[in-house]
Amino acid sequence: QVQLVESGGGLVQAGGSLRLSCAASGRTFNHYSMGWFRQAPGKEREFVAAITWSGDRIDYADSVKGRFTISRDNAKNTVYLQMNSLKPEDTAIYYCAAKTAGWIPKRLVYEYDYWGQGTQVTVSS
Repeated sequence: QVQLVESGGGLVQAGGSLRLSCAASGRTFNHYSMGWFRQAPGKEREFVAAITWSGDRIDYADSVKGRFTISRDNAKNTVYLQMNSLKPEDTAIYYCAAKTAGWIPKRLVYEYDYWGQGTQVTVSS
């Protein structure tokens, strides 16, 4: 099994940047596709970005294209989400997730096998 721990959340001003990290332990990061999701109060958890285990395929939600960048460093068992030009509507709890046999990036919550506890991102206006 894999344990995931997110970090890097916090309070930032609109237009600012933040980098989230997700550290994995318990099993090699290799061959896991990774995803980032977010959930605002009263809203369903929504897809943000995903990356295959090799990093050769990447997918983004339309709302974050051009602003967010997902990347991974398998040697460090870590996946990142660089968030630039942040907007108040980006405010949410951000979760990372892992999917076995990660040959294709996934967009749906139920497709993932492991989840972190989340990290709060708040963007002030």
